[in-house]
Amino acid sequence: MMKKYLLLVLAVVGFAGAFAQEKPVNWTFTAKKIADKTYEVHLTATITGDWHIYSQNVGVDGPVPTTFSFNKNPLLTVDGKPKELGKLIKKKEDVWDGVVNYYEHTVNFVQVVKVKGAAKTNLAGKVEYMVCNDEKCLPPAEINFSVNIGG
Repeated sequence: MMKKYLLLVLAVVGFAGAFAQEKPVNWTFTAKKIADKTYEVHLTATITGDWHIYSQNVGVDGPVPTTFSFNKNPLLTVDGKPKELGKLIKKKEDVWDGVVNYYEHTVNFVQVVKVKGAAKTNLAGKVEYMVCNDEKCLPPAEINFSVNIGG
Protein backbone atom coordinates (compact mmCIF):
# COMPACT_ATOMS: atom_id res chain seq x y z
CA MET A 1 0.00 0.00 0.00
CA MET A 2 2.80 2.40 0.90
CA LYS A 3 4.53 1.77 -2.47
CA LYS A 4 1.34 2.66 -4.39
CA TYR A 5 0.90 5.84 -2.35
CA LEU A 6 4.53 6.84 -2.93
CA LEU A 7 4.21 6.22 -6.68
CA LEU A 8 1.04 8.32 -6.81
CA VAL A 9 2.74 11.20 -4.96
CA LEU A 10 5.78 11.00 -7.27
CA ALA A 11 3.54 10.95 -10.35
CA VAL A 12 1.59 14.01 -9.20
CA VAL A 13 4.76 15.92 -8.26
CA GLY A 14 6.41 14.94 -11.55
CA PHE A 15 3.38 16.07 -13.57
CA ALA A 16 3.16 19.37 -11.68
CA GLY A 17 6.88 19.98 -12.20
CA ALA A 18 6.65 19.27 -15.92
CA PHE A 19 3.63 21.57 -16.22
CA ALA A 20 5.32 24.37 -14.28
CA GLN A 21 8.38 24.24 -16.51
CA GLU A 22 6.70 24.79 -19.88
CA LYS A 23 9.45 25.32 -22.42
CA PRO A 24 7.81 26.26 -25.69
CA VAL A 25 11.07 27.56 -27.21
CA ASN A 26 14.18 25.55 -28.03
CA TRP A 27 17.29 27.53 -28.99
CA THR A 28 20.23 26.39 -31.14
CA PHE A 29 23.41 28.38 -31.73
CA THR A 30 25.73 27.75 -34.70
CA ALA A 31 28.38 29.61 -36.71
CA LYS A 32 29.03 29.52 -40.45
CA LYS A 33 32.03 31.04 -42.26
CA ILE A 34 30.83 33.34 -45.06
CA ALA A 35 34.10 35.06 -46.01
CA ASP A 36 37.69 35.40 -44.84
CA LYS A 37 37.50 36.07 -41.06
CA THR A 38 33.75 36.74 -41.35
CA TYR A 39 31.10 34.50 -39.82
CA GLU A 40 27.35 34.36 -39.50
CA VAL A 41 26.18 33.27 -36.07
CA HIS A 42 22.73 31.69 -36.27
CA LEU A 43 20.65 32.04 -33.10
CA THR A 44 17.62 29.95 -33.97
CA ALA A 45 14.41 29.66 -31.96
CA THR A 46 12.11 26.71 -32.60
CA ILE A 47 8.70 27.43 -31.11
CA THR A 48 6.28 24.61 -30.26
CA GLY A 49 2.51 24.44 -30.38
CA ASP A 50 0.49 27.65 -30.62
CA TRP A 51 3.14 29.83 -28.92
CA HIS A 52 4.89 32.79 -30.50
CA ILE A 53 8.06 34.75 -29.79
CA TYR A 54 8.33 38.49 -30.26
CA SER A 55 10.49 40.31 -32.78
CA GLN A 56 13.39 42.54 -31.69
CA ASN A 57 11.05 45.35 -32.76
CA VAL A 58 7.77 44.40 -31.07
CA GLY A 59 5.91 47.46 -32.38
CA VAL A 60 4.18 48.40 -29.10
CA ASP A 61 4.98 48.83 -25.41
CA GLY A 62 4.16 45.76 -23.34
CA PRO A 63 5.55 42.48 -24.64
CA VAL A 64 9.25 41.88 -24.05
CA PRO A 65 11.15 42.03 -27.36
CA THR A 66 13.71 39.36 -28.17
CA THR A 67 17.00 40.97 -27.15
CA PHE A 68 20.57 39.77 -27.62
CA SER A 69 23.50 40.99 -25.58
CA PHE A 70 27.00 39.90 -26.52
CA ASN A 71 29.92 39.67 -24.11
CA LYS A 72 32.87 41.88 -24.97
CA ASN A 73 35.56 39.94 -26.84
CA PRO A 74 38.72 41.72 -28.07
CA LEU A 75 39.11 39.10 -30.84
CA LEU A 76 35.69 39.81 -32.39
CA THR A 77 33.83 42.68 -33.97
CA VAL A 78 30.05 42.38 -33.87
CA ASP A 79 28.56 43.95 -37.00
CA GLY A 80 25.24 45.69 -36.26
CA LYS A 81 22.35 43.83 -34.68
CA PRO A 82 20.98 40.40 -35.64
CA LYS A 83 18.87 40.15 -38.80
CA GLU A 84 15.60 38.26 -38.45
CA LEU A 85 14.86 35.47 -40.92
CA GLY A 86 11.40 33.97 -40.65
CA LYS A 87 7.76 34.64 -41.39
CA LEU A 88 7.06 37.88 -39.50
CA ILE A 89 3.46 38.13 -38.36
CA LYS A 90 2.01 41.60 -37.74
CA LYS A 91 -1.23 41.38 -35.81
CA LYS A 92 -3.44 43.93 -34.08
CA GLU A 93 -3.90 42.79 -30.50
CA ASP A 94 -6.24 44.70 -28.22
CA VAL A 95 -4.48 43.44 -25.08
CA TRP A 96 -1.31 45.31 -26.21
CA ASP A 97 -3.29 48.21 -27.73
CA GLY A 98 -1.67 48.01 -31.16
CA VAL A 99 0.00 45.94 -33.84
CA VAL A 100 2.58 43.45 -32.53
CA ASN A 101 5.37 41.74 -34.50
CA TYR A 102 6.09 38.10 -33.74
CA TYR A 103 7.11 34.71 -35.11
CA GLU A 104 5.53 31.28 -34.87
CA HIS A 105 7.22 27.88 -35.38
CA THR A 106 10.76 29.14 -36.11
CA VAL A 107 12.86 32.27 -36.47
CA ASN A 108 16.55 32.55 -37.21
CA PHE A 109 18.42 35.57 -35.85
CA VAL A 110 21.65 36.03 -37.84
CA GLN A 111 24.53 38.04 -36.38
CA VAL A 112 27.57 38.82 -38.54
CA VAL A 113 30.90 38.85 -36.69
CA LYS A 114 34.47 39.47 -37.84
CA VAL A 115 37.45 37.75 -36.28
CA LYS A 116 40.63 39.73 -35.66
CA GLY A 117 43.61 37.53 -36.53
CA ALA A 118 43.57 33.74 -36.84
CA ALA A 119 42.60 32.93 -33.27
CA LYS A 120 39.95 30.46 -32.22
CA THR A 121 37.44 32.25 -30.04
CA ASN A 122 33.73 32.37 -29.30
CA LEU A 123 30.78 34.69 -29.34
CA ALA A 124 29.10 34.47 -25.97
CA GLY A 125 26.16 36.30 -24.49
CA LYS A 126 22.53 35.92 -23.63
CA VAL A 127 19.15 36.16 -25.26
CA GLU A 128 16.09 37.46 -23.42
CA TYR A 129 12.69 36.66 -24.86
CA MET A 130 9.02 36.24 -24.04
CA VAL A 131 6.51 33.80 -25.46
CA CYS A 132 2.73 34.05 -25.55
CA ASN A 133 -0.22 32.23 -27.02
CA ASP A 134 -3.84 33.35 -27.35
CA GLU A 135 -4.50 32.64 -23.68
CA LYS A 136 -1.41 33.66 -21.72
CA CYS A 137 2.19 34.80 -21.68
CA LEU A 138 5.02 33.13 -19.83
CA PRO A 139 7.43 35.26 -17.79
CA PRO A 140 10.41 36.54 -19.80
CA ALA A 141 13.26 34.03 -19.99
CA GLU A 142 17.02 34.34 -20.45
CA ILE A 143 19.33 31.83 -22.10
CA ASN A 144 23.13 32.07 -22.04
CA PHE A 145 24.98 30.90 -25.13
CA SER A 146 28.48 30.48 -26.52
CA VAL A 147 29.34 29.72 -30.15
CA ASN A 148 32.83 28.70 -31.31
CA ILE A 149 34.25 30.89 -34.09
CA GLY A 150 37.43 30.96 -36.14
CA GLY A 151 40.59 28.95 -35.94
